[in-house]
Amino acid sequence: MTGKRFFQRLTCCCYRLYSQPSLLCHFRNFSLWSMKKDPELESALSRNHRWIVNNQIKNIILRCPNQVAPMKYLQKKFKTLDLQGKALNWLKKYPCCFEVYLENDEYHCRLTKQMMHLVEEEESVKDMQEPVFVQKLAKLLMMSMDQRLNVVRINELKHSFGFPDDYVIRILPKYPDMFRLVNNGWRKSSMEIELLAWSPDLAVSAVEASAQKQGLEPCFSCSLPPTWVKSWQRFQEFNAIPYISPYSSPRGLEEGSKEMEKRTVGIVHELLSLTLWKKLSIVKLGHFKREFALPEKLNVLLLKHPGIFYVSNKYQIYTVLLRESYNGAELVHKDPLVIVKNKFGELMQEGLHEYNQRRRLINLEKKRKGVNFGTATPSTSAVIKFLKVVIEMLGGTS
Repeated sequence: MTGKRFFQRLTCCCYRLYSQPSLLCHFRNFSLWSMKKDPELESALSRNHRWIVNNQIKNIILRCPNQVAPMKYLQKKFKTLDLQGKALNWLKKYPCCFEVYLENDEYHCRLTKQMMHLVEEEESVKDMQEPVFVQKLAKLLMMSMDQRLNVVRINELKHSFGFPDDYVIRILPKYPDMFRLVNNGWRKSSMEIELLAWSPDLAVSAVEASAQKQGLEPCFSCSLPPTWVKSWQRFQEFNAIPYISPYSSPRGLEEGSKEMEKRTVGIVHELLSLTLWKKLSIVKLGHFKREFALPEKLNVLLLKHPGIFYVSNKYQIYTVLLRESYNGAELVHKDPLVIVKNKFGELMQEGLHEYNQRRRLINLEKKRKGVNFGTATPSTSAVIKFLKVVIEMLGGTS
């Protein structure tokens, strides 16, 4: 009877699904996000996620008075970092990075000496990389429709491009001939950076630069196994359309045309090329739809080009990654800032390994003590008492 009711309910659900187009459409749209997982690229994203979280914690601590953060303050900040659980437990996992100590019955956290050395090294690299930051900012503005971008929106992606937190006051005043701050609304949220001088030397995309080195016509490269026959065919058909520079104006292109699609793929490719890790959050990228003339359904377009882009939903955050920039789980070309940040990651792993070893030894000690009847667990004690009662009963009947 139960089985019959189950099948009746299942039939009813199927009827409701197909009788309501909106529900069916929802499931079809959901399937658009499916992409065959690449274990190595997923591993790269997983490693980067831990680094990003700990880097944010590092920056929070550095902004605190005397560069010491009370644990209660860090616990409040954990919500903004999408972390659950206790901040104390998380920080104790990385003893090489964070030093946790008790003072006046309250836990505090500061960076270890090893971490402070890396912070100094990172600042030194940022000083040397200033011309690179200037070029990246100019390129972003040159790709935008009006050669201007909102500061608040740039801030959402500034760490992806490697910009220092204070790039507005550190870089812009030094280059008054290139950049200008505009604030027509007289609100902080309406502040924009405007490009004053167009540079033909900078209006060369990563695709075009690579083609020039090889003496070829600019075109995209496909990073898929030969067994993906249909995907290769679609890629070759798409690649046959002449390349359109992301630095050219899209105003003459028809929306929804193959040429517009080619230009959009070029824009996303170039944006990813400018990032440190060759990846961006699709949600944050979507905030620039108007500025870069991106389509409404950007996710659908990206999934049409699996040979160029890899789309992942790791940690429930949709991320697009440039396939050609990775060899397995490693970046092909590493920015000097990435090299420093990798040292941070290695220090993180060293601390995590130390923490796991310590936990393993504690668990082994607990198991060893559990074997001893004097310190047996409650369940073991109950079994021993039961056996004693049985033995006494047997002795009484003999």
